[in-house]
Amino acid sequence: MAGKRGMTLRAQWLGRQLRELREDADLTLMDAGSHIQRDGGTISRLETGLYPARTPDVAALLDLYGLADRDRRDALLRLAAEVWRTGWWDDYSEKLSRSIIDYAWLEARAIKIRSFDALVIPGLLQTGAYLEAVIQRAGEGLSPQQVASGVRFRMQRQKFMGTPEQPYIETVLDESLLYRLSGGPEVLRDQLDHLADLAEHPKMGIRVLPFSSGAHVSPEGAFRIFEMPDPYPEVAFVDSPGGGIYVESDEVQRLTAKYDAIRRDALDHEQSVKMIQAAANKIRLP
Repeated sequence: MAGKRGMTLRAQWLGRQLRELREDADLTLMDAGSHIQRDGGTISRLETGLYPARTPDVAALLDLYGLADRDRRDALLRLAAEVWRTGWWDDYSEKLSRSIIDYAWLEARAIKIRSFDALVIPGLLQTGAYLEAVIQRAGEGLSPQQVASGVRFRMQRQKFMGTPEQPYIETVLDESLLYRLSGGPEVLRDQLDHLADLAEHPKMGIRVLPFSSGAHVSPEGAFRIFEMPDPYPEVAFVDSPGGGIYVESDEVQRLTAKYDAIRRDALDHEQSVKMIQAAANKIRLP
């Protein structure tokens, strides 16, 4: 289980910084391993995130590398503790991919989440009936138990919504989402009403990208950007048929520029809420 837990974003972030510090100190893997009574192969696995580094070993390595910056040292020790900290998402680690587990962890730690969504309403904003319809359609061939597990996982992710722990969430929704009958007319109308209610929260920003704006800068589809507290880097997530992809550094900046362009073309918050409410009112139920 420890090895499986090690393959997380936070373990990789910690390992990368430890490698940079070791190289700056002009020390080999063997030098570092000898200092904490391990071999060079173990240090290599720590640096790649294949195995999570324990806090005492991190503290000893920071001493060896001569890290004098107290703030950075404290941040790295906090990150080392976080690597081993478990959360509710670990209960799903045998059923869901590591990418999805990392995603739940990012949501729980983020300061701000920005997203562009073109195919489905983002998970944190979905009603139970809407998300069940999405999971059933996207996971054709899944057993009822697998669908139920996916629904429970997404509903668990939403538990911080409306609490002081909720990050600021800003989403730009393509106008098509207001009319796509995921789950049928009643499910969609309830979902749109739910969006309008969420929009009243001070830590929520909802915008609609109207058809009238024409072509946009992300024909590839949806993405989201997580602004994280220190010591975590900003990270973006791009979904794909082959699985989710996490990107950092220059790629995050590229997606941020795309997001800003889409946001400029979108309606403002108030206009967007009015459009959402109007779309809900137009839905005729049997």
